[in-house]
Amino acid sequence: MRFTSETSSDGVAERLFHLDEIPGVLWTPEGATGTRPLVLIGHGGGRHKKDPDVMALARRFVAECGYAVLAVDAPGHGDRPVHAEYDRLATENQARAEADEELAPLIAGFHALVAHQTVPEWRAALDAVQALAYVGRGPVGYWGVSLGCGLGVPFVAAEPRVRAAVLGLGGASASAEVAARITVPVEFLLQWDDERVPRAAGLALFDALASAEKTLHANPGKHGDLPAFELDDSLRFFARHLN
Repeated sequence: MRFTSETSSDGVAERLFHLDEIPGVLWTPEGATGTRPLVLIGHGGGRHKKDPDVMALARRFVAECGYAVLAVDAPGHGDRPVHAEYDRLATENQARAEADEELAPLIAGFHALVAHQTVPEWRAALDAVQALAYVGRGPVGYWGVSLGCGLGVPFVAAEPRVRAAVLGLGGASASAEVAARITVPVEFLLQWDDERVPRAAGLALFDALASAEKTLHANPGKHGDLPAFELDDSLRFFARHLN
């Protein structure tokens, strides 16, 4: 793990790093010492680890909860090189979408393929970050919607360190069997008029989760219209399960 820059503002320290070929960013309270909860944020499709929405949420987790927050670029995103196969599939899927083919199965299949790479990468990033004295091996949470949900479901299912997860804006086309292995508390976000993920697919994914404690938060609006107040509830959710 090689840190490439470190800055701080308003009590939040930001460190960019590379772990082998994986570019990532770690946010912690400025001057942090000792063990603390850690939240991994999975960014959306076409975005990256320092997307403004990711940064805004990360800074809230740090400033308001005292957590550490980790985000890494998914393959073909951010500071990672173009991945020829993923890029080809994404282009094909876009063409099929423009031909009015059903979008959800195409997206779900792509997410399932990429997850074979991201799950071990994210687990390695967790190992490296939790080895730092100012993060430590505290409880872990996961927050991810859209692409962050498609990649997050197999990650949460595979990673026993994750104690709670916020997921959403994703469907069950390729994730139901994996979701059935998730038993930690889940808060699931669904947009009632989502044009990318049919309502029935989102509800099916929620239903497939085996968690004894799971809550569905459904709001009117399209895929990109997630209300800002849901982020407030994400903080309260993790405070209940990670503190």
